[in-house]
Amino acid sequence: MKKKCIVVIPAHNEEEAIGQVIHKVPRFFRKDLEVSVLVVNDGSTDRTVQVALEAGADHILTMPGNCGLGAAVRTGLKRAYEWGADVAVMIDADNEYPAEEIPNLIEPILEGQADYVMGSRFMGKVKGMKLHRRFGNYFFTALQSILLRRWIYDGQSGMRVFSRPVLNDLEIIHDYNYAQVMTLNIVRKGYRMMEVPISYQVRTTGRSFIKFGAYLKHVIPAIFKEMSRPVSAGNRKQLYPALTGSKTPTSIFRNEGRGSGG
Repeated sequence: MKKKCIVVIPAHNEEEAIGQVIHKVPRFFRKDLEVSVLVVNDGSTDRTVQVALEAGADHILTMPGNCGLGAAVRTGLKRAYEWGADVAVMIDADNEYPAEEIPNLIEPILEGQADYVMGSRFMGKVKGMKLHRRFGNYFFTALQSILLRRWIYDGQSGMRVFSRPVLNDLEIIHDYNYAQVMTLNIVRKGYRMMEVPISYQVRTTGRSFIKFGAYLKHVIPAIFKEMSRPVSAGNRKQLYPALTGSKTPTSIFRNEGRGSGG
């Protein structure tokens, strides 16, 4: 029986880029792996959903509004687990990350070498990143390295892969973003993390949601909240809290025009 891989793409107003990302997702690089694409539409007001479907997305999950990147990622990964994913990929919709390199990140998990893999921009080639963004990435990555007492090259990566046990145990404690608290949570629970070099180019379309002041305001408290609470591999008291109440996705669309994984 084939293993199942679900590629989760959170998206908010990414009509200009998401089609390129979906087109570049490899579908048939392993005979024992079935690949499908799930787009989490986080309150887009443009043609993101239509473009995603035309590009070949298998599923569209629509949030009840612009709930935040952390909430969208949490929701998409939970759905991947519920749909039986043996491995899940999360990749940004802005075409900054190389979807064609997904096989390189999946391989360590399928071969039992890691539980959680991050695509590292700073182990590979970085094109066009502005100095203030590079500094911000270095700062938050260094902070994670200090807190986890292990070296991390790229703690802000928007391209990550998860084993099924990690999908089950992962907790993302705030809705605004996921990047730092996700890694802190996974590594603190004892899962094996690996970084794999990837190529990277800055976005050429759309606009990033990140504003430095707002980012600090939301992310710093979330990091210390995560580090101040006890976690263990068996801590499943309230996984995926944003799937309750107002953050429950309002609709799921399956693209019946595509065969499963193809």
